Amino acid sequence: MKTNKYKTLVYAAGVFVIITILVLFNTNHGSQQTYSTFNSVILLISSYIAMIYDINTRKIPNKIVLVMILIWVMIITAMMFIDTNRAITSLTDSIIGFSLGGGLFLLVYLLSKRGLGGGDVKFMAAAGLYLGFAGTIPTILYGTVLAALTGLTLILLKKIDRKDTIPFAPFLFIGIMITLIV
Repeated sequence: MKTNKYKTLVYAAGVFVIITILVLFNTNHGSQQTYSTFNSVILLISSYIAMIYDINTRKIPNKIVLVMILIWVMIITAMMFIDTNRAITSLTDSIIGFSLGGGLFLLVYLLSKRGLGGGDVKFMAAAGLYLGFAGTIPTILYGTVLAALTGLTLILLKKIDRKDTIPFAPFLFIGIMITLIV
């Protein structure tokens, strides 16, 4: 990856991720929250990496999405041996989050004549595994509103025009952060 004018944003987001991880670890004590905290950490790290790639290359590599899915499969498999009932509940919620995140983004991708990137579709589907139903909807809402406001502001400031695109992963990353903190 090459560095560019977004270098400061990337470093600031990295510091924010570290602070959020520390907050999550300090507020989620006990074995009941271990699964949730671990999922949050994996999601934050993956989202941060996706954001950096999207800012620098305007693409989210399939490798990131595949690693997210593989880690989730390993986590849910381990849970099956530790607490089967909880694992089945989590599995169901995760599949709904996957379907909702990926499905909504796929619909937008197809209807907008690819105004949304395919990497964003795959990333949001994988993120839905970690967020579940209750986390996927707010993440999409926060990310979309922030992206729209940023795009509108850049258009009004004449930094971009209506046909230009902006990377979406940074806004999804912020949406994920807000969802996990709130």
